[in-house]
Amino acid sequence: MEEMSRCIHCTRCVRFGQEIGGVMELGMSHRGEHAEIETFVGMSVDSELSGNMIDICPVGALTSKPFRYSARTWELSRRKSVSPHDSTGANLIVQVKNNRVMRVVPLENEDVNECWIADRDRFSYEALNSDERLTTPMLKQGGQWKAVDWQTALEYVANGLKQIKADHGADSVGTLASPHSTLEELFLAASLMRGLGSDNIDYRLRNAEFSPSPSVRWLGTSIASLSNLQRVLVVGSNLRKDHPLFAQRVRQSVRKGCALSAITSVAELASADAWAMPVANAVLAESDAWAQALADVATAIAADKGIAAPAAGQATDAAKAVAKSLQGGERKAILLGNAAAHHANAASLLALANWIGEQTGASVGYLTEAANTVGAQLAGALPAGSGLDAGQMLAGKLKAVILLNNEPEFDSAAGASAKAALSSAHMVVTLSPFKANMDFSDVLLPIAPFTETPGTFVNAEGRVQSFHAVVKPFGETRPAWKVLRVLANLLGLPGFDFESAQDVLGQIPGADGPMVPAQRLGNATQAAVKLTAAGTVPAVASIYQLDSLVRRATSLQLTADARQAAHVEGATA
Repeated sequence: MEEMSRCIHCTRCVRFGQEIGGVMELGMSHRGEHAEIETFVGMSVDSELSGNMIDICPVGALTSKPFRYSARTWELSRRKSVSPHDSTGANLIVQVKNNRVMRVVPLENEDVNECWIADRDRFSYEALNSDERLTTPMLKQGGQWKAVDWQTALEYVANGLKQIKADHGADSVGTLASPHSTLEELFLAASLMRGLGSDNIDYRLRNAEFSPSPSVRWLGTSIASLSNLQRVLVVGSNLRKDHPLFAQRVRQSVRKGCALSAITSVAELASADAWAMPVANAVLAESDAWAQALADVATAIAADKGIAAPAAGQATDAAKAVAKSLQGGERKAILLGNAAAHHANAASLLALANWIGEQTGASVGYLTEAANTVGAQLAGALPAGSGLDAGQMLAGKLKAVILLNNEPEFDSAAGASAKAALSSAHMVVTLSPFKANMDFSDVLLPIAPFTETPGTFVNAEGRVQSFHAVVKPFGETRPAWKVLRVLANLLGLPGFDFESAQDVLGQIPGADGPMVPAQRLGNATQAAVKLTAAGTVPAVASIYQLDSLVRRATSLQLTADARQAAHVEGATA
């Protein structure tokens, strides 16, 4: 909201759009005493970083519409936290009044988010106070939902798990966990499954390929280094919408002369202001052909160096331009996006990227989708041995399913078909802050969102960031780590005597320092390169559909990005 009578015409907001956001959405019209900051040609301010204009306005002429008139600044207590959305791990100050989150602003951290946050970090708090919050445990009896106490609900779940394990074996029980859950929750969920004798746990809900990895996949470089690159190749990412703060850093590199190359679909690059920065070289190909596109770049590099290429490719003009770019400069990175990570040929894309990285001296890594994609790997929220992966579990191969903080219809590659597959299970238990999965669940357990529980997120560069609850749990809500611990106790499983989230964290190897040990991180792969067409489009969430919080934040759902995504998804359906 604008209060133009306060404006001093400093043009900070205009410069923010030009220099940081990459899109000039505000400008100054008229002259002298008639000068006014405004949008032009009937446009609105739609940047995914637009909320930062509120922070940099020195006189309060730009204000937050959801927060406006709801509290006086001096009435708010300020508490540190970490964003639960994308893999930046943006540091936050959550402002609270009467045990209610009223506003979220950035906490400056030069190594992570500098002094910025994305709009989904800033405004997703609206969901915390929404009517969709689940406030008490619920059981479905005779097709009707009934509120019950915690003891009744947990005993029902424990007895159901015991019975299904006895009748169908431990392999019939599994957990689908969200990578937006905390490190402690993911570790306990994995420990609970393995205590029952099952290896069926997976966080990779949107993946199409499930190659085992001996090490933890990560960014391959520091987040801060993205601001000082000289060459960068982005593969399979709508960078600006998937990772707004990473895009902002790459934009700063481009402003300093970095050459940005991309392998992306025609639709992604053709959309208006798709990257909000100049793309020097682009190989335009649908997702089916990304492996071939990388092979073409590798072939061009091999031809320049007089060595054998790792796969059969053609040195097209576009591939030669990317190859030439990557062979110049000193500070270089190859970044694999969410679509590359979720690709049916993900291992082949990584193998080709690694070869190109070795030949050009570029770091290779995944941008990583969620707040705890790296942490989920560290916590062991992956199937081992003969354990079922997320794709198999979502195909209906389980009799008992625990859904930790996710809605498979929106959070998985299976999409709408997940409902039918999970409806065939004997028991589905949903742990969520919201009234979710009600069509096919048998039990709903209200767990605390990030503001109401202590926990830890590990961001894309392997930075371990713990945080405390900033408000008391809402209604009968309980932190998920406590729910999982008590459930394990009711099942009679040993080793679940934790008194605090800190106790749980102490049991996770590699999570005891500020950074994950370098020897635990790695993007190497022994996978053979396959250039065959994948046949499926990678499952990637749009910017305001990423998780259950942003989906329920009213202001975010009213944005142009949300409306456009709904239109595209409706057309696809």
